[in-house]
Amino acid sequence: MHARITAWVLGGDWMAATYNDLFLDIRRVLIRAGTAAASLEARILICFATGKSQEELLRDFNLYTSAETEEQIRALAERRLRGEPVAYIVGEWEFYGIGLDISKDVLIPRADTELLAEQAIALARAAGEGARILDLCAGSGCVGIAAAVNAPKCRVVLADYSEAALRICRQNVRRNELTSRVLCVQADALKAPSPALGDFDVIVCNPPYIPSGEIEKLDPSVRLYEPRPALDGGPDGLLFYRAIIPKWRQALRRGGTLLFEVGIRQAESVRSLLSESGYTEILSLADTQGIERVIRAARKD
Repeated sequence: MHARITAWVLGGDWMAATYNDLFLDIRRVLIRAGTAAASLEARILICFATGKSQEELLRDFNLYTSAETEEQIRALAERRLRGEPVAYIVGEWEFYGIGLDISKDVLIPRADTELLAEQAIALARAAGEGARILDLCAGSGCVGIAAAVNAPKCRVVLADYSEAALRICRQNVRRNELTSRVLCVQADALKAPSPALGDFDVIVCNPPYIPSGEIEKLDPSVRLYEPRPALDGGPDGLLFYRAIIPKWRQALRRGGTLLFEVGIRQAESVRSLLSESGYTEILSLADTQGIERVIRAARKD
């Protein structure tokens, strides 16, 4: 199917087309390729190629495009049809209503992770003035930045082992004008934290949790394009939880909360690890699909 669609996109000369014509054409080939959000992605690709906002695109739908613009849009559509995620093509994505820079050095923020962000925001607000939030394994910094934007009295540290990921974090801090309250630091989640980090009211973490043997079974858009170190959670997917739960406890203030995103069928194992390490008030929260997606636990001693 992809070969036929690709030939249709690239082959032959296109007659002069309006933006609406191009939108309908790109949407149609994306639908035929099985793209779930074909309308949204078609708009995003056209906006990126033309430098228009979505509002400007709607305004100009009946205007004709140039041959050069058509060619640019076709080239972007070809990349998408080959499996490259649209977020990597355009270099940005939206998470929790916030615009973020994205590169192939970080995972694309998922809607599922907004539940983790919601919990971090609520806890940050409850902690009040001067609350300290740590986003561990931060990637793009999406969760920590969402907390900083929506809980303006808190301070946030974005921590990741990857310097390439931290570059994206810094871009997103600047993009969202948070340099006075958000700090980016390099840290290895598998090792005990440096005392220089201090302690936190909330530690929120979306670690790598895909079992190593299952990565090759992932959708090609994930397996071939997203960074493997940000996916690989070891043989059973629990490598990072086993390390973080005991080792990072010292970085959590008494009465503070540890928040994790977990994969499918991992919640029970993570709850057990937390209980064994002395955490209390352990509970699970389900996402919109009814899957246990977030685990939260408190340090009381």
